[in-house]
Amino acid sequence: MILADNYFRLRDAVEEAESRYSRKSNSVHIIAVSKTQNTEAIQQVAKLGQNDFGENQVQEGVSKITTLNIRGSVWHFIGSIQANKCRDIAAHFDWVHSIDRLKIAVRLSHLRPSTDPPLNVFLQVNMQAESTKSGVAPIELAELAYSVSMLPALRLRGLMTIPVAEESAVKQRSNFSQLRILQDTLNDDLDLKLDCLSMGMTNDFEAAIAEGATHVRVGTAIFGPRKILNKKQR
Repeated sequence: MILADNYFRLRDAVEEAESRYSRKSNSVHIIAVSKTQNTEAIQQVAKLGQNDFGENQVQEGVSKITTLNIRGSVWHFIGSIQANKCRDIAAHFDWVHSIDRLKIAVRLSHLRPSTDPPLNVFLQVNMQAESTKSGVAPIELAELAYSVSMLPALRLRGLMTIPVAEESAVKQRSNFSQLRILQDTLNDDLDLKLDCLSMGMTNDFEAAIAEGATHVRVGTAIFGPRKILNKKQR
């Protein structure tokens, strides 16, 4: 019951934000960030109508994808990417939100199974040059975006960011608007037709929706505080 209450409260909040900021109904995808959550909790949320799930650890994510095998589910990789993990990511995930260098994009394209559709990808942008976060610098973004858009087994869909946490909705919106402007500039300058923005989490998704987010990555508002799983629980 707690999961259901949380989930439907979140869906209502997303729908209200869509209406408040003149966004098209159902234009925002909720990614249920299921990292560290057990398979039973994920199954419960899936039964409520949730299709998109986000994982940031490759081994844990692949185990859940193969064990659950939920019909209609869409799996998003949202963590930092090591080169030696690209094969599993390319083979099992539908979306990747965290590409920040060409080497990783090339490996994902090369390793994507030929029988699968192109892998949908975002470029992660480190908007505020934080040393603790991954992401391409804005000044290097255009070159990376053009190169990734040329890779045959990837489909570049847009940009992702994890900005500095802000309490003020005005400051939150300012951070997200900068990413939107960057994406608009890429579309104008390189004719990329990027159509998605991955931004916003539990504490700032409404501000992200106001600035054009198409994908919000929400975990705590659905599942509650993060858990530490042992191998038997995954």
